[in-house]
Amino acid sequence: MEHVDVVVAGGGTAGSVVAGRLVEAGLRVLLLEAGPDYGPYVGGGWPAELIDAKTIPTSHDWGYRAGEELPGRALAYERARVIGGCSAHNGCTVSWGHRADYDGWAARGLAGWAADDLLPLFEAASTRMRVRRFADAELAPFHRAFIDGGIELGFPLLDDLETLDGVPSVCAQPSNSPGGVRWNAAFAYLDPVRGRGELEVRGDTIVDRVLVEGSTAVGVRAIGPAGSFDVTADRVVVAGGAYGSPAILLRSGIGPADELRALGLPVHADLPVGRNLHDHPSFEVAYEPTDELRRRTAAVAAEGHTAPDEQSFAKAASGRARAEEHGVFDLHLFAEVAMDGRLGIFVALVAPRSRGALTLSSLDPEAAPHLDHGYLNDRSDLEALVDGVELARGFASTASTAPLLAAEVEPAPSVATRTERSAAVRAGVIHYWHPVGTCAMGAVTDADGAVLGIEGLHVADASLMPSTVRATTNLPTVVVAEHVAVTLAT
Repeated sequence: MEHVDVVVAGGGTAGSVVAGRLVEAGLRVLLLEAGPDYGPYVGGGWPAELIDAKTIPTSHDWGYRAGEELPGRALAYERARVIGGCSAHNGCTVSWGHRADYDGWAARGLAGWAADDLLPLFEAASTRMRVRRFADAELAPFHRAFIDGGIELGFPLLDDLETLDGVPSVCAQPSNSPGGVRWNAAFAYLDPVRGRGELEVRGDTIVDRVLVEGSTAVGVRAIGPAGSFDVTADRVVVAGGAYGSPAILLRSGIGPADELRALGLPVHADLPVGRNLHDHPSFEVAYEPTDELRRRTAAVAAEGHTAPDEQSFAKAASGRARAEEHGVFDLHLFAEVAMDGRLGIFVALVAPRSRGALTLSSLDPEAAPHLDHGYLNDRSDLEALVDGVELARGFASTASTAPLLAAEVEPAPSVATRTERSAAVRAGVIHYWHPVGTCAMGAVTDADGAVLGIEGLHVADASLMPSTVRATTNLPTVVVAEHVAVTLAT
């Protein structure tokens, strides 16, 4: 049977980071990715939609969908099934969050996770992911107007998304898109070591379960193009993301004992795997464009400039944050062209209190788990998100932005009272593509990502976050993986 030093289950954002760093440390690593591996960037084999940072692609999706948590709605929970994972599939917005997020983890007893501990990793990750700034000449008209509108509303123009000390403000977002290329984690961390004999990447190979003997992880069972196979390893790292990692652990007999027994699985460790699922609840305030916006956008295009879907960004504090968190921001707002093509202002609550759970629907590794994010279960989350929607309407009505936006499509001008807005937000809540928490440190793992009660098994992705961060989670996920990789390499 094949044996390696480390097998990494999942080649997404975190898995690419961990595999690359461990190979750099001299370990022999087998990286298994359920989606295709298109090789290094310079090889030229990547599909155009995954390379073009202008818009979010819809290919290479796992096919997760909302179920009973959002009855009657076919909301997709897009996750990328490809090497590089969601870093090959996202809007390229880069933000770090706030030091309160990470200091909060440290206050739970998770040593090494305080904001100041992580600053060097954030700086290294931003460099590795080739983060850049949009020049003024690159800003599309809608995004320029959004920023100017924020200034009209009293927000300072302040580029502090790549710090842990951000304040309510507006700016052109940092973006991991050098030359318009979506620079994903596979380019950043795998490409530099692809020529080394210590690394093997196998695409189109889904990990079924971790192989556990007694209380020790000894390898994984996976399914590739040629069928099922086992591989043994000194250490197993699960990096399937907030949906994939808990599913792998549950199929491996690691999770709530009653759930495992009900599925006919052995119980190797009774842990709250799948609990604590949460994302940033969000809402899109959608508009029809005016002829003036079409004219300005066409003029920019005629000059040879592209118009990315996402460029402008604002941070704000809801009433709850102003009252309870001393004004630390808890809202993200940005002008966007939505995935369905509508023009809008996206609003997200980035410090939610609501929690849900992930459970298995089947033992088939291709079967999507049941997902319940618990959106707006905590009433204060609803109130905070409604504050954000009201602010989005404020942006839309400024002198800078109003000439570019015609009729409000959603929720609609007739939704006039706060009670009506609350009902509209509850009915139309969506996600921000940032699920976390399902293998939380302090509950499922220790502070180094080691699964409690199972030797040789680690988790290294956003599922480790015990509480979410006030950020687009791609860079923080890179940092989580960097932190775990340092532990594994020593």
